[in-house]
Amino acid sequence: MSRTRQHGLSLVELMIAMAIGLVLMLGVIQIFIASQSASRLSEGVARVQENGRFALDFLERDVRMAGHMGCVNDLAHIVKAFGDPRITTGATAGSGAPLDFNVAVQGYEAPGTAPNATLVAGGGTIPAGMPGTITGLVPAPVAGSDVLVLRYLAPEGVPVIGVSATTLTMDTAKAARLNLNGVAAPTVFGVADCNSAQVFRGSVSGGTVTATGGVDLSRFVAAPLAPTMVYRAESVVYYVGVNAATGEPGLRRARAGSADTYVINEELVEGVENMQLLFGLDTTANISKATQPIGNITAQATASGVTTQTNATGVGQWRRVGLVQVGLVLRSPGAATVAASDVTSELGVLGTKYDASGLKDGRYRTSYEVSIALRNRLFGN
Repeated sequence: MSRTRQHGLSLVELMIAMAIGLVLMLGVIQIFIASQSASRLSEGVARVQENGRFALDFLERDVRMAGHMGCVNDLAHIVKAFGDPRITTGATAGSGAPLDFNVAVQGYEAPGTAPNATLVAGGGTIPAGMPGTITGLVPAPVAGSDVLVLRYLAPEGVPVIGVSATTLTMDTAKAARLNLNGVAAPTVFGVADCNSAQVFRGSVSGGTVTATGGVDLSRFVAAPLAPTMVYRAESVVYYVGVNAATGEPGLRRARAGSADTYVINEELVEGVENMQLLFGLDTTANISKATQPIGNITAQATASGVTTQTNATGVGQWRRVGLVQVGLVLRSPGAATVAASDVTSELGVLGTKYDASGLKDGRYRTSYEVSIALRNRLFGN
């Protein structure tokens, strides 16, 4: 008599196997999620660090150039003789106009962002007292973020081999230096020897720079102290603006042209969400030929603490600035965590609390700070 044998699994055995499989699968899924979250966070941190280095590099390079007027530094010109360098661009001293080269460094403070204040991310107001040339920038400066203006002669100069009342002649091949760093047709120039400097509007064609607006360059016909050099004059504004195409904030730099407006506006670094500024001031409260700068930075102030005046008195106060401290808040381009919550909810930047707890976007945020000495304000050079 044959006996029937049972083949396969019983229902109980199948359910036990499924339960074990589900437990193992859950473990694998949790490991995958943790690995994915760590990868996102690592990528976000790396992108923020990279952007932070680029942003600080741009700022440090241009801040150090502020006040460059050839082979004699900014304050030495002022102390040696008033009215030199000559600013023949038509801008009123202290007005905040882009071509006001009487002021080498200038800032605008967003209200409520001084040290010990708390700024809620996405809140605040735009800096007060800015001229229309800055408030009208496209994209506009974001609320709660400071604005920095720098003016200087570009580091790349060209030797002048001939001077008339309205023209400067150069070697045509060397004249190409005036177009470096993304300026195809410069319209504001500076000419300097080791005794005098002058900033003027003009145009360049081949090896000739021609001054416009009735400017007289004849005092450079003879240059007994050193070779005369011609430079592209730079007036730039650094600010944080939102890219209309991506909706993302970034550090921007706008450059001025001869029309006394900012005509070149470029995003330098993405992901910069906020910028804060502090200025180190020389001990001498009113720098002049009679009361010379000490060279020691003994006071620190926000832009509005330096001055809010738009006249000659304001020019004098901005001359005290020998150090610029810059603080940046950066965020990752995308979510750095799987959960929709901030990696960092509160940051500190130059003493200001930056509260991002209300932004549930999963982005990694951090802050960077740097102190930059204005080498053209180092008295005694």
